[in-house]
Amino acid sequence: MPAPAPPGFAAALAAGPLVLDGGLSNQLAAAGYDLSDALWSARLLADAPEAVVAAHRAYFEAGAEVAITATYQASFEGFARRGLGRADAERLLALGVELARRAAAPVRADRPLWVAASVGPYGAALADGSEYRGRYGLTTAELEAFHRPRLEVLAAAGPDVLALETVPDADEARALLRAVRGLGVPAWLSFSVAGDRTRAGQPLAEAFAPAADADEVVAVGVNCCTPQDADRAVATAARVTGKPVVVYPNSGERWDAGARAWRGAATFGVPGAAPGGGRAGVAGWLADGARLVGGCCRVGPREIAALAAEVARGRD
Repeated sequence: MPAPAPPGFAAALAAGPLVLDGGLSNQLAAAGYDLSDALWSARLLADAPEAVVAAHRAYFEAGAEVAITATYQASFEGFARRGLGRADAERLLALGVELARRAAAPVRADRPLWVAASVGPYGAALADGSEYRGRYGLTTAELEAFHRPRLEVLAAAGPDVLALETVPDADEARALLRAVRGLGVPAWLSFSVAGDRTRAGQPLAEAFAPAADADEVVAVGVNCCTPQDADRAVATAARVTGKPVVVYPNSGERWDAGARAWRGAATFGVPGAAPGGGRAGVAGWLADGARLVGGCCRVGPREIAALAAEVARGRD
């Protein structure tokens, strides 16, 4: 008798928690790949797809249950600047989902593994750091028109969920919530934050609120922030939306854009501290409503393995 099909992602999330992967870019850089291109890790969809598979697989083997695809910085405009036409761009966007599926195949055992198609903000496509500022000077309608075509391509590729991530601005979040309507794939919405505000300066409670009534959105939260900022955001997201919370902060180091280097000390996974770092760490996040937990920039398989062990202890 064949094994029963795994539950849908929303059902698995409700039964959670689920462990996300860590930073795809740092895993690729550790393998020796240059990501200084404007397409960032999305360049390797065309140039080194097997490297992307290997990076995803490292996280699955470390205990991650959800892989986030290498499509964060992928856009039709970005691929066009590399001389790739619409058809090639669509193929590479879909390939991001396929590569994550391929990585899961030899790892899958007694646990379902899931694929989240990454959808970065408009600023990621500009590759000028504006994803950490927002306020692009575009209307909500213009942002929706930018996001919808690639969302359609990614949804057609068959991911389990769409990861609307590192969103810096409540206005862009509203555009994304409109853009995912009718695609038939659940989504999570995750802001990049500083303190208790979005990167564009809006109060988090106000930014989270529109997601409460969005049927397509199965989780709301934060990523690409410090572990300490994640601590305070999780409870706010749960309180405002009543939905499961997604949380995957950076290592705690700070990116120096001028020097193009990371500064400071890591607090995610520091020996003797909770794997999530910060005041609360994983146990606090789970207690406050987190059901998707992982890491973002500079968080690797070792840290995800520790986080997965912490989540497993919480399930027992």
